[in-house]
Amino acid sequence: MLRGREAEQAALRALIERAATGDGAALVLRGQPGVGKSALLDDAVAAARDAGEGTGVTVLRTRGVESEAPLPFAALHRLLRPVLDRLDQIPEPQARALRAAFGEETATAGDRHLVYLATLNLLSEVGGDQPVLGVIDDAHWLDDASAAALLFVARRLEGEAVALMFAIRDDESGAFDTRDLATLTVSGVGAAAAGELIADQAAAPIAAHVLEELVEVTDGNPLGLIELSGALTADQLTGQHRLPERLPLTERVERAFLDRFRKLDTAAQTLLLVVAADDSGHPATVGRAAATLGAPDDAFDTAEESGLLRIDSDGLMLRHPLVRSAIYGAATSSRRRQAHRALADAFAGTAHEDRRAWHLAASVDGPDPDVVAALDEAAQRSSRRGGHEAAAAAWARAAELTLDPHERAQRLLAAAGANLAAGRPLETDLLTRAALVDADDPLLRAELLQLQGQVEWNTRSLDEGYRIVCHAATTAAPHDPAHARVLAMLAAALASFGARSADAPDPSTIVEPPAPQAAPEELVAGLLLDGFTAVIRNDWATAATALRRAWDIPLPLTAPPLLHANLAIATMHLGDDERAIRLHDLQLQHARDASAVNMIEHALTRGVVFRIATGAWSEAASAAQEALLLDRNLGLHELVALPLAELAVISALRGDAAAPQHLRELDVELEQRPPHGAVAGIVRGLAHWAAARQSDVTPATALHHLQQIDLPVARWLTALDRIETAVRADRANLAKEWLDELRAFAEGTDMAWAWAAVYHAQALVGDGDAEENFGKALEWHAKSPRLPARARTQLALGEHLRRRRRRTDARVPLREALDTFESLGAGFWAERARQELRASGETARRGANLVATGLTPQESQIAGLVREGLSNKDVATRLFISPRTVDFHLRNVYSKLGITSRTELAALAGDLA
Repeated sequence: MLRGREAEQAALRALIERAATGDGAALVLRGQPGVGKSALLDDAVAAARDAGEGTGVTVLRTRGVESEAPLPFAALHRLLRPVLDRLDQIPEPQARALRAAFGEETATAGDRHLVYLATLNLLSEVGGDQPVLGVIDDAHWLDDASAAALLFVARRLEGEAVALMFAIRDDESGAFDTRDLATLTVSGVGAAAAGELIADQAAAPIAAHVLEELVEVTDGNPLGLIELSGALTADQLTGQHRLPERLPLTERVERAFLDRFRKLDTAAQTLLLVVAADDSGHPATVGRAAATLGAPDDAFDTAEESGLLRIDSDGLMLRHPLVRSAIYGAATSSRRRQAHRALADAFAGTAHEDRRAWHLAASVDGPDPDVVAALDEAAQRSSRRGGHEAAAAAWARAAELTLDPHERAQRLLAAAGANLAAGRPLETDLLTRAALVDADDPLLRAELLQLQGQVEWNTRSLDEGYRIVCHAATTAAPHDPAHARVLAMLAAALASFGARSADAPDPSTIVEPPAPQAAPEELVAGLLLDGFTAVIRNDWATAATALRRAWDIPLPLTAPPLLHANLAIATMHLGDDERAIRLHDLQLQHARDASAVNMIEHALTRGVVFRIATGAWSEAASAAQEALLLDRNLGLHELVALPLAELAVISALRGDAAAPQHLRELDVELEQRPPHGAVAGIVRGLAHWAAARQSDVTPATALHHLQQIDLPVARWLTALDRIETAVRADRANLAKEWLDELRAFAEGTDMAWAWAAVYHAQALVGDGDAEENFGKALEWHAKSPRLPARARTQLALGEHLRRRRRRTDARVPLREALDTFESLGAGFWAERARQELRASGETARRGANLVATGLTPQESQIAGLVREGLSNKDVATRLFISPRTVDFHLRNVYSKLGITSRTELAALAGDLA
C-alpha cells in the first residue's frame, strides 16, 4: 500500500482516463533513487486494469537496463513483444523495418525514423481496439535506439488512445531527453506517511524525535526510510541509542544493502555479483555463469531470502538499482572481469551474441583479437538494425582493444561514421581526430578528413569545413585521383556557396582533369569541379558550359551519391528551374521509396526555391510546410530555418496578412539556432528578401535588407526586386551597378529569365526606350517558366502605357498580369493591377485569394494533402505521424471549415491558409 502519494496517484489515473477517451499523452516521473517511482508505476498499472475491467486495457511494460546500453532496441523489443502479432496491420515497409530492428529479419532496417513510425503506428493500431498503457521504468538506462523511438512516440500521442509513463532518476537522464514532456517530480513523503511506512515493517515502535531525524536525513525518501530504519536496532528506534553517522542518502542506502550482502555466504555473494554484472534477468544464463564460479543452485535461495534478489515469472531482478551499484561497485576489478567472462561463456551458442560480445569486452583489460572480432560482428549487426549508437560504441571499444594502428584507425572511422548516422556530430569529431593520430594510409586519412570536414561545415564553420575537405582531396590525389576529384568537386561546391580559406588550395589545382575516355562518373566530377570553380570566379560562360555538359552525361545510379546530389545543386547557380525541379523531384521520389528522411527534407526544400521562382507558390508552400513539419516531428531542429525562410518569402510575395508572423517566427529561429553550412547563405538571403517584401517597409529599409544578400544564388532570385527597390530609394548608381552584374550573368549563361530581368531593369533605370525594353523582356519571358516575373513586367508595361495616356493599350498587359497574380494568390500584386486597370477606365473584378480558415499549420498541411487525393495512411506516412492523428486533425479541419467530407474539402476553391 502506498503512503502519502494521493496527488501522484491522481495524476497517473488522469493520464489513463485521458487515453481511454482518445486523448493520449505521456508523463515523466522524475525523482531520486528510492523515492517510489516504480511503486507508483505498479499502482498505475493496477488502477488501469481495475478501471478496464469489462472494457479492457492493454498494458505494455519495459525498463531500462544499464548493461543493455550497447544493445539497440532491446528495451523497445520487450515493450512491444506482446503485440508484435499485430505487425501485419501497419504498412509493410514499417513492419519490415521494425522486424529488422529487432533482429527478426536479416535485412537492413534502413532509415531508423521508419522504425519510430512503425512503433507509433503499432501502438495506435492496438489502441484502436482498447486503450494502451505503456510503462517504462528506469528510462535513464534505456539503450539509445529505444530511447529515441519512445521519445518520438511520446511527442505524437495527440488523438491516440495511448498513455506512456516513464520513470527517470533526478541525477541522470542518459539518452532520454525529457525537455518538452510533461513531468511530475516525485519528492519524499511527509512525516505522517513516513511513520506509517516505518510502522509497516519496523520491529519496534519509533520515537518521534528518531522519526523526525530519519525524515530529515532521507528527505522523506521511502526506500531510505525503510532500509535505514530496518538497519537500526530496537534501542536506536526507540531513541535509547544514537543513530549512526550521517552520510549522503544514496551512499547510506547502498551501505545498508552492502552490509546485508556481506553477511551472505560466498556462493550467494558470487551469484549476486553475476546478477549485478548482467541485469538482464535470465535465470538459466546467470545460473550457468555462477556455477562456473563455484556457486551452486541453492545460492539462489540464499540470495532470495536476503531480500536483495527477487525471482518471479519475469526472471531475476535485484531489489533496487542501488543494490546493483553497491555490489558491483564494491567488487574488485578482477572479480568483475571473472563474472563477465563467466557470463560471456554462458551466452555462447545462444541468440544473445551481442550480450556475449560486450561481456567479453568487459572481461579483458588489454588487446585481444577474439574479443575484437566479436565486437566487430556486434557492431555490424547493430548497424544493420539501425542501432547506430550501439554500433559506434562497439567499434570504439574494439579500437581500444586493437594493437595495430592502421586497424585501430579503421575501427575508429567506422565508429565515427556510425555516430554521424546517429546524429552525434561531437562524438564523430572526437573519433575522427583520434583516428587521424593512428592513420598513416593516405586514403584512410582522406576518408577521415572528409568526415571531419562534414561535421565542421554542418555544425560550426563552413570555411573550416571547406579547408579540411581541400586537405582530404590533396591527401588522396597522388593515390586515387578519381576519388580526389570527387572531394575537390565537393570543396568547390562549398566554395560556390560562400566557403573561403586562405590556407586551402584552389580545388581546381588539386587533381588533373579526367581523360576524355574516362568513366562517366569521372567526367561528371571533373565538369562539376570546373563549373563550381567558374561560379566562384564569376566566370558565368565557363560555368554554364561545364554544368550543362555535366547534366548531359548519363550517370548510373551506382555513381557516388555526392555526384547525384551536386548535379541537382548546380542548377541553383544558373537558375535552371525546369531541370532543377525535375532533378529534385526525382531525388524526392527515390528518398520517399527508401524512407530516407534527411534526403526527403533536402529534396523538398531545394525544390521549393525553384517553385518560388516559377510561381508554383501553392506547391512550394505545401512542400516547405511538409519539410517544416517533418523537421519538427522528427526533432531535426537544425534543419528548420530553411523551410521557415521559404514560407516567409512565399507569404511576403503573396502579401498575406500572416506575412509579418512568418517573418517573426523566422527571426526567432535564426536567433536561437543560426544556420550552418552551405544553406546558411541561402537562408540569410531568403530572410532578407522576406523582410524587404513586407507591406509596411519603406524603400530605404527594404534596400537595406536587399543589400545584405551576398550569395549569388540568392542575388539572382532577388535581382528584379533589388534593382527596382534601388530605383525607388533614389539610388540610381546602385541600381545600375546591380544591372551590370545581372547583364554579365545573362551574357555568360544565356538564361531566358536573366535576359528578361535585364531588359525589365533597363526600363526601370532609363537605359533606352522603356516600352521597347519591356517588350524585349516579354519576349524572353515567353521562353522562361518564371510566371511571377513575367506578370510583373506586364504590370510595369501597363503602368508605363497608362501614364502616357495610352489607356486602351495598357489594358491588355494589365489584364494578363491580373490573371497571373490572382492564379498565384499574390494579393498585393493583384490589387496593384486592379488599381491600374481601374485607372485605365476598366472595371476590374476581384478574384479569389487565399481562404482564411484559422487552420493550424499541421491541419493546413493535412488538408492540402487530402485535397491532392492522398489517403489518411498516405498522409500519415508522408508526415511521419499515425493515421489516427491524421483523422484527429481532419475532424478539426471539417469543423473549422463547416464541412463534413473529403469531397467537400476537395471542392473548396483557393488555397487554405
